[in-house]
Amino acid sequence: MNYHYSPVFSMVKKSYFYKPSFTVDLRPMIDQSTIDRIFAAADIVEVIGDFVKLKKAGANFKGLSPFTDEKTPSFFVSPAKGIFKCFSSGKGGNVVSFLMEHEKYSYPEALKYLAGKYNIEIVEKDLSEEEKKDINERESLLSVSEFALKQFKEWLFHREEGKAIGLAYFKERGFRENTIEKFQLGYSLEQRDAFTKLAIQKGYKLEYLTKTGLSIDKGDYQFDRFAGRIIFPIYSLSGQVIGFGGRILKKDEKTAKYLNSPESEIYHKSYVLYGLYFARNEIIKHDKCFLVEGYTDVISLHQEGIQNVVSSSGTALTQEQVRLIKRFTKNITLLYDGDEAGIKASLRGVDLILEEGLNVKILLLPEGEDPDSFSRSHSNEEFLNFIADNESDFIKFKTRLLLKDAESDPVKKATLITDVVRSIAVIPDNIVRSVYIRECSKILEIDEGILYNETFKIRRNKAYEQSKRSYYNSDYTPPNKTKSQPELKIDNEFPHEKDLIRILLRFANSELRWENDTQSVLDYVVRELKNDELEFHHPVYKLIYAEFLRKYNSQEAFSLQQYTHNENPDICKVAVDLTTDNYELSTIWRKKEVLHQDEGMKLKEIVPEIVMAFKNKKVIHLIKKTQQEILQAQNNSDFESLTLLQQKLIVLNDLRKRLSKKLGDRTII
Repeated sequence: MNYHYSPVFSMVKKSYFYKPSFTVDLRPMIDQSTIDRIFAAADIVEVIGDFVKLKKAGANFKGLSPFTDEKTPSFFVSPAKGIFKCFSSGKGGNVVSFLMEHEKYSYPEALKYLAGKYNIEIVEKDLSEEEKKDINERESLLSVSEFALKQFKEWLFHREEGKAIGLAYFKERGFRENTIEKFQLGYSLEQRDAFTKLAIQKGYKLEYLTKTGLSIDKGDYQFDRFAGRIIFPIYSLSGQVIGFGGRILKKDEKTAKYLNSPESEIYHKSYVLYGLYFARNEIIKHDKCFLVEGYTDVISLHQEGIQNVVSSSGTALTQEQVRLIKRFTKNITLLYDGDEAGIKASLRGVDLILEEGLNVKILLLPEGEDPDSFSRSHSNEEFLNFIADNESDFIKFKTRLLLKDAESDPVKKATLITDVVRSIAVIPDNIVRSVYIRECSKILEIDEGILYNETFKIRRNKAYEQSKRSYYNSDYTPPNKTKSQPELKIDNEFPHEKDLIRILLRFANSELRWENDTQSVLDYVVRELKNDELEFHHPVYKLIYAEFLRKYNSQEAFSLQQYTHNENPDICKVAVDLTTDNYELSTIWRKKEVLHQDEGMKLKEIVPEIVMAFKNKKVIHLIKKTQQEILQAQNNSDFESLTLLQQKLIVLNDLRKRLSKKLGDRTII
């Protein structure tokens, strides 16, 4: 069916529609990489929990609204989406906008508050003209990374070298094609400069190729970092490709087996967990996260149906990575192979998990097995049963493991006790600490009081050192509270604009399939609006659509978080309102009694009708405007203009009839 209508709106000057002007103050400014680190570190449940008592409610948390006086909780926080929604007041947004609403902070002040809370260094600076020109560098780096993702995948599936080496390896590991597709695995050709040459030929700047680490520039020549390696793309929590891991398959003692992207404006390895983008919903669902060592461990477990699993990508676990997991669950099980020496080397890092108040268990796999091999040789049910029967509480595991070495040596036993007490001391909860002390006193056969005293000393000394560092080194002072900016009213004056923006936010990447054509929802909407030169009237919807248009023109990937985490609080609020489950149904489809969960199944019918309703509303505006102009021309005896205006009115009324016929009795005036 052809849903397109010939453009007639170009007859009317665009100045007829309201065009608000917005300016962004770039001086002073917090750089985007710091903002990203703040958002990555900030646990929305933890932050809001400082102000609102929250209780777990399925995958979300709920509490009494801090903005209204209510007795029944209508305030919800979604850790998976990183947003809050208050149904009694209508307010909603991300962790920053909550602080702006509740504490009356400005945007920079809210960021400073979070930076102070999570010990993130923040520097304000005035931007020079040159720096302002470089403000889009981050987007350029993401664009280069997206190109690399597609090229590595192309070489894996469609080059003989890629199929013979890369694809053969993945299939030998037992990875099915749908698994390879899911994780977007790839291959980089052995020719040392194949990728760099192709990227430059396609118009990508060498500057950005080297900043992402995809290429290495030696002045006289440039070459590929990942040449001859299979490729594991690394995703941000919002699903953007920010880095890569590469494994060489040839045995070469001089070459590192695994190679990761270097630190860049978009990739900070201490803030990233491999597989978290795919695992976060399953982690919330099972209220548990499995932590493994490598890329293939994650992929193998996902393929076998155990999808609440992530990896620190072979590097030591960091506090920021622990806080990422904490957003979704407080329960972590570490899966280790049977190598006790390797386990002992990594035990100290587990203290970071305990320090964040998480519950840690250890699973030791049979000797000679790792998560990858064990998952391939056992069914999903067998693996989960093995975990349930064999995982052990971390403190008990550590105590018994170290006790084997101490045997009857009193010096070694004293060292063991100190080591165990050091781990117990970092646990923030008093009750949990007490339980562990009691258990360890039995295992170690040592007086409980001694363990209490040692724990107290460690905690006291640590608190003293922290307060001393804070006194001498702190440059952060709590920001002064300021009056909140006047709220831009989001009313129902533009219902069809609202419907269209909501559909884009929820389904921009979804496909519409016709008999001879397939296109995304975003493609369809943009083309329809461009053909008729249509614009949005409402200032916030206008800004949101402008960003969609920019992504469409640059072929960038859409991420809802770019709207729900937007620094403009109005954009953030609208995005949260229109993507929260309890939104008001489309004016058109309410009459059809279409349920929320069914909407995605009916996009082929819904999207064209919403676009038609949008056009219909614009026609009505133009008809009213033209009628006013006709009256004015009659009063001024301007018969030449009157003739043209009457002709325009005939065309508009004709278009209105055609649209109304398609919309039927669902047309709204």
